[in-house]
Amino acid sequence: MVTKIGRFSGVLAAFAAATAVAQSGDNFADVEISTHSVTEEIFYLEGRGGNIGVLAGSQGIVLIDTEFAPLTDRLIAAVEAISDAPIRFVINTHVHPDHTGGNENFQTMGYPVVAHDNVRVRMAHGINGGNPSSGTALPTMTFSDELGLDINQRVRLIKVPASHTDGDVYVHFVDSNVLHLGDVFRTTGYPVIDFGNGGSAAGTLAALQLAIDLAGPETVIIPGHGLLSSVDDVREFRAMIAEVMARVSALVDAGMTLEQVLAAAPTADLDARWGGSPERFLTGMYQSLAADNR
Repeated sequence: MVTKIGRFSGVLAAFAAATAVAQSGDNFADVEISTHSVTEEIFYLEGRGGNIGVLAGSQGIVLIDTEFAPLTDRLIAAVEAISDAPIRFVINTHVHPDHTGGNENFQTMGYPVVAHDNVRVRMAHGINGGNPSSGTALPTMTFSDELGLDINQRVRLIKVPASHTDGDVYVHFVDSNVLHLGDVFRTTGYPVIDFGNGGSAAGTLAALQLAIDLAGPETVIIPGHGLLSSVDDVREFRAMIAEVMARVSALVDAGMTLEQVLAAAPTADLDARWGGSPERFLTGMYQSLAADNR
């Protein structure tokens, strides 16, 4: 079912309010959604979770990611301010709840969610040992390698090597020369290699190289978190990860434990540039490399 989004704003506010009460550990009341223009048809929305991509045209709207459930009514309002066209598809770039938390709300409203096969599997079994997601939160359409959509323009959903997780996809707006890279790429600090959800250090380098190969000098890149970027920004990000990977590999080969690697501070000279809180990055890097060495 595809329906004009304006008809559901009031209903969705009730969904969001109920979910906000359930998620008592987080306060979303002060979160505002900012809208940023990329091209005439493409926008991204910034709230508390990952950057939400929006393709809006006469044939309808494609939405990339759903942030947290309590924000859904505000996301809908932001989309309505862009266009009164119907939402046709919602895409999940990966499994994390700051990108999938609103799935149930959107699908209850009749908007199908598309994701990689692994996203549905991990949500169905519980992310990081948590409770399994309800059936209405699971993506209803999945794919293995690549999926093409033809809505307003050519849209490619491209499965990338296991990197941030094992279900990451890029969304390539071919005719607009825009790439949404999800959380494989961010401008807000070091990357996250979620080993528990299939993330991989070597796969991160491969996935970023794929982005570089897909992009050209004029390609606009939407990161999972942070500001619009260029292919040169992705190259710099990848080079940093390759350098850290070489450093941590040497420590793993020397038999160091994770605690010893963290104490060695192998990113100390990089922290000022890349965010200053490398523990999560180094932990995922170590877990991935240690597993590769078994």
